[in-house]
Amino acid sequence: MSSVVRCLLFLVIVNSTGKAVKKNILFIIVDDLRPALGCYNDVNAHTPHINALAKKSVVFKHAFAQQALCAPSRNSFLTSRRPDSIRLYDFYSYWRETAGNFTTLPQYFKQNGYHTMSIGKIFHPGISSNYSDDQPYSWSEEPFHPPTEQYRDSPVCHGTSGQPGRNLICPVSVELQPGKSLPDLQSLEAAKKFLREKREEPFLLAVGFHKPHIPLKFPREYLDETSKLIRQSYYAATSYIDDLIGQLLKELNSHNWKNNTIIILTGDHGWSLGEHGEWSKYSNFEVSVRVPLIIHVPGITDVPDYVKTNEVPNSSVHPSISNAIVELVDIFPTLVELSEAGDLLQQCPDTERQPTLCTEGVSLAPLIYKAGWKGKFTTRKKAAFSQYPRPGMYPTLKPNSDKPHLSQIEYMGYSLRTHTHRYTEWVYFQKQIFQPDWTKVVARELYDHTIDPLEDLNLADRPQLHDLVHMLSAQLHAGWRHSLATE
Repeated sequence: MSSVVRCLLFLVIVNSTGKAVKKNILFIIVDDLRPALGCYNDVNAHTPHINALAKKSVVFKHAFAQQALCAPSRNSFLTSRRPDSIRLYDFYSYWRETAGNFTTLPQYFKQNGYHTMSIGKIFHPGISSNYSDDQPYSWSEEPFHPPTEQYRDSPVCHGTSGQPGRNLICPVSVELQPGKSLPDLQSLEAAKKFLREKREEPFLLAVGFHKPHIPLKFPREYLDETSKLIRQSYYAATSYIDDLIGQLLKELNSHNWKNNTIIILTGDHGWSLGEHGEWSKYSNFEVSVRVPLIIHVPGITDVPDYVKTNEVPNSSVHPSISNAIVELVDIFPTLVELSEAGDLLQQCPDTERQPTLCTEGVSLAPLIYKAGWKGKFTTRKKAAFSQYPRPGMYPTLKPNSDKPHLSQIEYMGYSLRTHTHRYTEWVYFQKQIFQPDWTKVVARELYDHTIDPLEDLNLADRPQLHDLVHMLSAQLHAGWRHSLATE
C-alpha cells in the first residue's frame, strides 16, 4: 500500500454506527504573535509545547497577514476577504452594515452542523463585531470573555519605585491580581471546561489568547525563561501562552477528541521588537505582517510515512516545513476542505457586488496532502498582499497616524511579498470608493530578502533595479488573483 493511499485512508473516521464522523476543529489565535517560536528557529524562544505540536504538523514558514492591526486582520481572515473588500481598516464599524453580510468561518461551520464556541479574543471586541462577537450569526452559544479582562490597564505593575502603577512591562503575582487571576488563565479554564462536555455534534472551538499583546502582563515566574526589557517581556509572555497552549492540548488529548481534531495555530499579525525603530505593529514590514501558521491534521501530518513521503530532513522540531507563500485569508477555505464539513468555497468574483459566501484566499489542503489532494490541482501563490493606511506623510498624534479612521485616510501602502522581494507603493487612496489611485505614487520601498531579510536597505531608487521595480509594480497593480499559479 502506497504512503499516499495510507494517508487518504486516515481521512474517513467512522463511529460505531458506521457513519462518517466530521472532524472537530481547535482554532488557536494568539494576539500580536510574530514567529518568535522555537519551531521557527528563534533561538531566544522557549516554546516547548508549540514545538511539540509543530512536530506533528505542517509549519508554514512564509505566512502573512493582510493588515497589521487586530480588528482589520481578524475581520479579514474570519471572512476570507481582503481589507479593500471588507472596507474596514480600523476598529470603528461593523462589516455586515458597511460592506456586506459576509458569511464568517464559524458561521459556515455552524450552518453545517457544528457547535461553534468562541473563548477569549477571536473577533475584535466592540463595534467592529457589533458589540456581540458577531452574534447570533457565528456562534452556537454566547462567547466567553474572561472577567479579569476589565482590569487590563489597572495600576498593578511594580516598577523601580516599588509602587503599583501602569506600565508596558508588567510581570505580576497572579494571586495578588484583581480577581486573583489573569484573562488568559480564565480563557484556558473555559476552554478546558468546553472540552470536558459531552456532545453529539462536531465542534469548532476558537480560543483567542490576549498575550503577548501589550501591556505585557504575565505571571512573574516566566521571566526566568528569557533575557531583557521589552524583548525579554515579549518572549516571557510568549512562553506563558505556550504553557497555556500545552495545558489546552493536554486536555484535548485526555478525551476522545485527540484523533479526530484538526488543530490550527496562528497569530493575527506580527510585532516589531525595535526593528526599524518601532515597538509594535502598524506597518507593512515583514516583522509586522509575517505570522506563524501551524496546521495539524490527525492521521495525516503525524504519521511516519508522511515524513518519508515528503523527504523531510531528520528534525527534532517538526516533520514538515512548507516554504510556500500563504496568507491568513487562506485559513477559511483550508479548514472547509480539511474538515469535509460541506461544499468547498468558490473564489470570489472580481465584481463590485460579491456573494455572501466565497473566498479571496485558496485552500492549503493540497499543500498539506502533497500528492494532489483528491486529484485536485495545487494553487500556489507568486506573492502575498498586505496593506496599511496613513492619514498623512509624517507621523502624527492627531490624527493618529497608526490607527486612522476611514475618514482620515489619505494614503494606502500596498505591499507585495514574493519569494525574494518585498515591494511597497504608497499611493493616494480614494476612500469614497475604497480604491487606490495608482497614478499618484508618493513613495516606494523595495527590499531584497536574499541579502537583506531584515528589510533595512530600501533599493527602490537604484537605477539598475528600474526594470525589477517596474515588474513588481505591475504585479502589485494586477492584484492577488493574478499572482496565483496552478500546478
